[in-house]
Amino acid sequence: MTVPLIVDVDTGIDDSLALLYLLASEDAEVLGIASTAGNVPVNQVAANNLAWLDLCRAGDVEVSLGAQVPLVAPLMTTEDTHGPQGIGYAELMVSTRPLSDRDATTMWVELVRSRPGEITGLVTGPLTNLALAIRRDPELPRLLKRLVLMGGAFQHQGNTTPTSEWNIAVDPEAAAEVFAAFSGLPPERHPIVCALDITETVEMTPEHIRRLAERAGSVPAESISSSDAPGVRSIASNPIVRHFSDAVRFYLEFHRDHDQGFLAHMHDPFAAAVALDADIATYRHATVDVELVGTLTRGTTVADWRGMWGKAPNAAIAMHTDPEAFFDRLIERVGALAARLYPAVSAGGGDSGIEGVE
Repeated sequence: MTVPLIVDVDTGIDDSLALLYLLASEDAEVLGIASTAGNVPVNQVAANNLAWLDLCRAGDVEVSLGAQVPLVAPLMTTEDTHGPQGIGYAELMVSTRPLSDRDATTMWVELVRSRPGEITGLVTGPLTNLALAIRRDPELPRLLKRLVLMGGAFQHQGNTTPTSEWNIAVDPEAAAEVFAAFSGLPPERHPIVCALDITETVEMTPEHIRRLAERAGSVPAESISSSDAPGVRSIASNPIVRHFSDAVRFYLEFHRDHDQGFLAHMHDPFAAAVALDADIATYRHATVDVELVGTLTRGTTVADWRGMWGKAPNAAIAMHTDPEAFFDRLIERVGALAARLYPAVSAGGGDSGIEGVE
């Protein structure tokens, strides 16, 4: 059984790894990738999406251009977290794949309408594109099989303001509209929310990258140390391993420089894994809304755990998972893909020079 997906991203290091995870997963059927502004401007997001598809020698996956700016607020980007191009130290070849003729909003509506009740939506960036799609077609929440999103912070400190998470903080109005649109649906159709409360327990370390390179058969052994000079590049023989490592190294350095340890939180790849198999986490249903006017708390996700608002729950919030079981899946899937696509270079036969080319 495969899961047909619309993936909406602001690519982004961890969005990049989410795409790699999905492209490496036999149970994922990626129907379309919507690009939205967030970690970097939307044109760079789209370029990154196309380049990762090339590197993974993916088939004809539609990539659409989405919102340039949030619904109301001015655009925030975060190149300090993800690098000037959004992919850390990775340097991908420029793709010659064309962008879709339809924009992200149209793609959302038409794909979901074409397969009612079948498609899972996965959003790992701001919710701007989906909010615009729901404005165009208010039945969209009822036509999706499920929505999985990475965003929010509930009983956890924020990563953008003291109380807000990045994806929600970039476009709080869009997030509020999306949560409101899913009100009244049965529990099995509630959006799954992968918030910082759970995604910051999913910590990638250099050991995970070493294991992934080993699974791919890449040489020499991949070694990343906190004592390395900033910006050291991987010399891995396998192109997927090399670009994966270069992207994550930037993320490791960012987390270390912000006193979080030499690790990288796998927010978006975890959400991608949930979209394919919701059983990897446990959930608690609650009514969720977003603060839009608070002087100190704008962009904060608020969960009414006790029903004080008198409204039915509209979200399933991921509460607990087994991080190492998730990493076992990621390492096996992406490592196997890398070994299959680039067997000669995995065996140490030298770089084929054709990475990113179909």
